[in-house]
Amino acid sequence: MSESKKFDLVVLGGGPGGYTAAFRGADLGLSVCLIEKGNRLGGVCLNVGCIPSKTLLHGALVIEEAQEAADFGITFNKPEIDLEAMRAKKESVIKKLTDGLDGLVKARKITRITGNGVFQDQESLKVTTAEGDSVIGFKNAIIATGSRPFALPGQPEDSRIWDSSDALRLDFIPGRLLIIGGGVIGLEMAQVYSALGSEITIVEMLDQLIPPADKDMVQPLFQKLKKIYTIMTNAKVTKITAEENAVKVVIEHKEKEETSEYDAVLIAVGRKPNSEEIGLDKLGITTSSRGYIEVDEQQRTSAATVFAIGDVVGDPMLAHKATHQGKVAAEVCAGHNSAFSALAIPAVAYTNPEVAWMGFTEKEAKEKGIEYDKGKFSWGASGRALSSGAAIGASKVLFSKETGRIIGAAICGLNGGELIHEAVVALELGADAEDISKTIHAHPTLSETFAFACEMVDGSITDALPPKKKK
Repeated sequence: MSESKKFDLVVLGGGPGGYTAAFRGADLGLSVCLIEKGNRLGGVCLNVGCIPSKTLLHGALVIEEAQEAADFGITFNKPEIDLEAMRAKKESVIKKLTDGLDGLVKARKITRITGNGVFQDQESLKVTTAEGDSVIGFKNAIIATGSRPFALPGQPEDSRIWDSSDALRLDFIPGRLLIIGGGVIGLEMAQVYSALGSEITIVEMLDQLIPPADKDMVQPLFQKLKKIYTIMTNAKVTKITAEENAVKVVIEHKEKEETSEYDAVLIAVGRKPNSEEIGLDKLGITTSSRGYIEVDEQQRTSAATVFAIGDVVGDPMLAHKATHQGKVAAEVCAGHNSAFSALAIPAVAYTNPEVAWMGFTEKEAKEKGIEYDKGKFSWGASGRALSSGAAIGASKVLFSKETGRIIGAAICGLNGGELIHEAVVALELGADAEDISKTIHAHPTLSETFAFACEMVDGSITDALPPKKKK
């Protein structure tokens, strides 16, 4: 084992949260060591998650838009799919971004180690690399080890039974694809494979697709998808058997069990934190029943010199949450008085139409007993949505009855994931309905549908009938 080297900051994990923490720490003058077990930085998000999935989703959207162009009097021949070229495009995007991260590491003079790190105590880690073991000392450390897909109990090992990483490899296009889990990952992969020719079946244990979002804001998407996919809610898979010619699956639905065969099965039922086997016991850190590390608003763990960020500290498991927490942790390590105090973390399903939400959903507000005023505007009355072939959708906003300030919003529609950020800024700035409705929005745009939803609340709406006043 080589001798110990000591750094001001060691970051364990090179995903979005980890590399952001390392970069911020270096920019603030700390000596930084970044440890990542994979050969490429970027973690799940960049390599087998957000970025490759959005690349494939864009290809799927092009196919869908070409089909839908017939409504505008434009027709195309049936597309020819070159899987090898599609995979190459995905890999080129990943390579460009990971190469960029490598350049930023070098420019900031960060020591990067490819290997597995395990804490020995509150001042050192043992790192195992291809060359052997070494000890890395630190004044402070940040855990950014991310998460991995859940596997179902008794799930057989078979190349046709996928997790999200397997699905993104695009090894082949199954004729019949079963997706277990109707959340964001499952629906995004459904869109990709449906566009490429797969017959899609979705099984969701709860009563709606995308369970964290309000049902009414998922409904426009559901109404479209149910015409294309077989969708079973309030259903569960009780058995999976890998046979020679197909994967046989038993599904319990409407108090009956039915057995069906599929060419591939994608299991997309959530993720679990990578908090095991990194030496937390040597730090005196215990995890929750779900494996999460508890932290305070400065991302400190119960160990004085160790911080934790991203998926490993709990939901929501989103890259943009991890990056902001990474900055906070690095700033605190550099002696700054920083805290993670975001009022809202936006979430997006990159489906077609997209579903995005932030702050309180209606069901959360009701559960917490928060009284609110609601404005909702259908995109069927939006000139921009109609002229763009994007009339399926709605914008919704919630305001506190007590303070008048915005507390939540959701958008289902074209580019909803981009549009939602006006609502996030409004919430962070404490805007009320009048603030937003009197802010001039360009016409015709999709963004004005959010202003229209606010006008429904302050009573100034003219693009629709105003809501009836309660007596």
